[in-house]
Amino acid sequence: MNSRERVEMALNFEQPDRTPVFASFVPEIEQRLRNASNISEVDLGVALGNDMVKCCAGLEMSFYGQPEPAYTDPWGIRWQYVKNDSGVYTEIAEHPLAGDVAKLDSFEIPDPLEESQYDDFRRKKELYGHEKWMIGSSQISIFEACWYLRGLDTFMMDMALEPDYTEKLMDKVMQFPLNASKKYIELGADMVWFGDDVSMQTGMMMSANMWRQYLKPRYAHLFAECKKANPNIKIAYHSCGQCTDILDDMIEIGLDVLNPLQPMAIDPFETKKRYGKRLALFGGLCVQQVMPYGSVDDVRNAVTKLITELGQGGGYILAPAHHIQADTSLENIKALYESAGV
Repeated sequence: MNSRERVEMALNFEQPDRTPVFASFVPEIEQRLRNASNISEVDLGVALGNDMVKCCAGLEMSFYGQPEPAYTDPWGIRWQYVKNDSGVYTEIAEHPLAGDVAKLDSFEIPDPLEESQYDDFRRKKELYGHEKWMIGSSQISIFEACWYLRGLDTFMMDMALEPDYTEKLMDKVMQFPLNASKKYIELGADMVWFGDDVSMQTGMMMSANMWRQYLKPRYAHLFAECKKANPNIKIAYHSCGQCTDILDDMIEIGLDVLNPLQPMAIDPFETKKRYGKRLALFGGLCVQQVMPYGSVDDVRNAVTKLITELGQGGGYILAPAHHIQADTSLENIKALYESAGV
């Protein structure tokens, strides 16, 4: 059984030969892994044992978008690098739509159909598409895209006090993931991946009713358009944090796969019991405690528990609950893949 067949079986709630696995990495870890394993040109995840290959377009590409110390992305957002004890990360330094609401009238999103941004997918599809599950991702889809442009506090107030402006901005930014996902489907993606962090570790960032007012109809439209383009396409959605308040709604409008099951916010095992074969799960391995601070045995035990309890009967992709961070040892990453049976 190859990786593509394995993932397809799992996402159709059938038992594959083993639970599929996928991990991604911050730049520091990627470089350390490449150096340690003498991996140069090939996709790092493929070389390590990933069953899935992910390519991205849109705002998701703005993180680490250019070299230090600062840069402006194609959306007009100004980013800066910030150092911490283990490496660097990027954060927003300037929101182009901050201030005057009239700025929106002249604001244009980047062209979602500009062909070169899909060259990476075309290349990897040719290299790996016969055996790997191919993902086309356009996360930072609606809510996050809006607040990246406007500023988080300001946009949250917009949602409460300026519904007409909020609707107009959301409708404008969602054209990127809408057209990008359809392009990925045209190019042969097996799954499209949307995402907005709408939750904190303790609960939603907005009321469920506000989410239903603004985001549910727009995601319903995105999902329906993807299914119209390919009825067999799998749709994944990413939100960090405790987002269980909206999961029944997401299933209702066509969601197939939930990521990342951040275990310090949402219990992966209770989620499996609650949704069974209605929602496939993708993630669950803690990157806040287990991967950076646990022992090799801690990692092995966590992986084994996830595979045993979530992987039984299919419906699960084993993955860390976010990119593996720079404070994680290579030994723990090796233990992840070895315990997954790759």
